[in-house]
Amino acid sequence: MEQETTTDTRLDRIIDHVRAEGGGAAPAILFGDDTWTFDDLAKRARSIGSLAACHAPPGGTIAVIGENHPDWVAAYYGIPGARRVTCFLNHRLAPAEIAAQIDRAGSSMLLCTPGEHARLMSSIPAGLPVHHFGDRIDELPKEPSSSSGDDVAWLLFTSGTTGSPKGALLSHTSVLAALDAGAIARPIASDEVFAFPFPLCHVAGYNVLRLHQHGRPVVLLDRFEPRSFLDAIARHKVTSASLAATMLASLLDHLNDYPGAVHQLATIRSLSYGASPMPVELLERVSGLLDVDLSQGYGMTELSGNAVFLDANDHRRGLESDPTLLRAAGRPGIGVAVEVRDPTGRPVAVGTSGEIWVKGAQVMVGYLDDEDTTARTIVDGWLATGDGGRWRADGILEVVDRLKDVIVTGGENVASLEVERAIRTTFDEVVDVAVIGVPDPTWGENVCAVIVERSPGEMTIDRLAEGLSGVLAGFKIPRHLVVVDALPLTHSGKAAKATLRMWLADEPDHLGPRRSRDRSS
Repeated sequence: MEQETTTDTRLDRIIDHVRAEGGGAAPAILFGDDTWTFDDLAKRARSIGSLAACHAPPGGTIAVIGENHPDWVAAYYGIPGARRVTCFLNHRLAPAEIAAQIDRAGSSMLLCTPGEHARLMSSIPAGLPVHHFGDRIDELPKEPSSSSGDDVAWLLFTSGTTGSPKGALLSHTSVLAALDAGAIARPIASDEVFAFPFPLCHVAGYNVLRLHQHGRPVVLLDRFEPRSFLDAIARHKVTSASLAATMLASLLDHLNDYPGAVHQLATIRSLSYGASPMPVELLERVSGLLDVDLSQGYGMTELSGNAVFLDANDHRRGLESDPTLLRAAGRPGIGVAVEVRDPTGRPVAVGTSGEIWVKGAQVMVGYLDDEDTTARTIVDGWLATGDGGRWRADGILEVVDRLKDVIVTGGENVASLEVERAIRTTFDEVVDVAVIGVPDPTWGENVCAVIVERSPGEMTIDRLAEGLSGVLAGFKIPRHLVVVDALPLTHSGKAAKATLRMWLADEPDHLGPRRSRDRSS
């Protein structure tokens, strides 16, 4: 199906456009036993927008929190449609963290699940108006909207992987541009049914709008769990889905335990992924089990979604003849420019590593109440991503690592992603791994692998070093090994390396005994 970039200038007009084309009675959201049509969604979005207008002035902020629910999606559209800002809050945070973000955002109302209300009651201001998902909203007076594409629509706090979370301000225009960016790499068919298991508090939720833009339904899951995911795929004849690496690994492990369940995926034609790099062996397992198109997106909250894509053709080529391609980020999407720059701000040569900078309409407006950080991050319309990358000779971008996650040991730079990839490839007994730098008085930092074992007691530091000898340079081989039951994750599904660094620095016994190996061995 030929894809067109949107002519809408506001998020709420996506629904209006579908209804104007006669799609009002078509399903927009499938959630459990409930089906919301585009007419239903439009009505609820208007009601929530009306409620927002009663509690906040134009440009004011309404906080939203809770597990996935159709009202979350209605808030995506309705609050910005009323010239107010939807503030996305992560229900996995502690009450004190959530209360701090509500305060920082200056939120005038909280829209949430009853459970979240009960959990947060003692932390949020006593006078803050609270309304629950699913509550009846009586017709309320609402001033006519005169918002423009440049108005802020969404406020999302970053995952905080490099320090305290920052509030990224996304406009109608930036989110709509993100929808357009992946039109070629991730086309939407006329019969598409899309399953979305990510938390709606994450920027990945823009994918819901991407389907709605084409009048297609989204199967909304309240959380990811392999059995319920498979049941939803079969029940709704889902044709495409988006998964994080941790989700896909869990799904494949479930299918390994229950091989007969694979028939539930019979209607799936495409799988997309993002949030963190996908191990090559996982992609190979998927390819061996399912006849599906694969695509990946590289982006971040500050880009309103994904900006660089590795499409299905690239994945086929990678699986057939060039595995290194499967570790790449891909090519810039529609309307996106990318440069890899050295510390002076100059573009580097092909094959040379530097910082990835992105320019396009999807770049955020800036950070909430932080002009200095905004000025350092956005320069002449270019966003400094904080990611290290390099260009391949074929014009495809590779992401080397988060610059924060580059470990400097004895004057040598070690990319944590490279070490993680080597460990996953070498050791079947490793279910998951995060590699971080830990302080060392002699070497500055040493490489530490934090792993999840398939069976307890399988991995030792000596076995790790022996297996990686000849695979990695000696200075890249971990000198410390910590075994955990599960890695802490950000709400976007990435390993929370900042949390691991804090635990190892401040509470070394939190993760159990550290197994170490002398650098001279």
